[in-house]
Amino acid sequence: MKKKRIVVKVGTNVMTNKDNRILGPVLKNLVEQIATLYEEDIMVVLVSSGSAIAGKEILGEISIKDESKRRQVYSSVGQPRMMRHYYSIFHDYGMRCAQVLATKRDFSPGMHRENMINCYESLLSEGIIPIANEDDAVSVTMSMFSDNDELASLVAELINADTLIILSDTDGLYDGNPHDEDTVKLNNVQVDENVEKYVQVSDKGEGQGRGGMESKIKIAKNTAAKNIPTYIANGKRKNVILDIVAGKQIGTKFTV
Repeated sequence: MKKKRIVVKVGTNVMTNKDNRILGPVLKNLVEQIATLYEEDIMVVLVSSGSAIAGKEILGEISIKDESKRRQVYSSVGQPRMMRHYYSIFHDYGMRCAQVLATKRDFSPGMHRENMINCYESLLSEGIIPIANEDDAVSVTMSMFSDNDELASLVAELINADTLIILSDTDGLYDGNPHDEDTVKLNNVQVDENVEKYVQVSDKGEGQGRGGMESKIKIAKNTAAKNIPTYIANGKRKNVILDIVAGKQIGTKFTV
């Protein structure tokens, strides 16, 4: 019997505080949930942002002005730091993890895609947690993902995932400004519903990441259309992943 597969994407804003520092307790809670899922024979791929922030923690401000080059430097320096965080926490739970970096062209039909499939399948078969991220050091212009939400969607399709969970700093999609008293969270959305109208024009993305709610809706709809139910939920809510897997009404669920 095929084991259930889940892709979990955690955004930069989930794992950082207001000073843009990586929050260790958030990462620990994330890993703890993944460990619990593995005990239940549920396989998980983690798509994690945070490398650029981690790099900035180490380097501080740098003299490079070009934004693309700054991202390359920060991400290159920060990637080992993020993996050190994850390696240490997974090790505490008796688990192993692996880094899988990719650019958009790696998902194009052909040898690159086959290599990606082989990599993920081999890691999962050994009980190793793949931690995916964009290869920011070489990913520029046409080879860039729109954000890690897109990467997570592509990974979910690649491994035939049963569910995609996009963790952000919001409880889900609302029918207006989340801070207004009369605003209601949408628990379920179908791919043909025009929920884009609820996104504020001022939405500029989440924290230090590239993907805002408009992007998340697009990715969630595209993924759900491939028969992969997709959730947008608050990653700072304790046990959010476990609650979603248990069928509780958490976040906003996108389905066909």
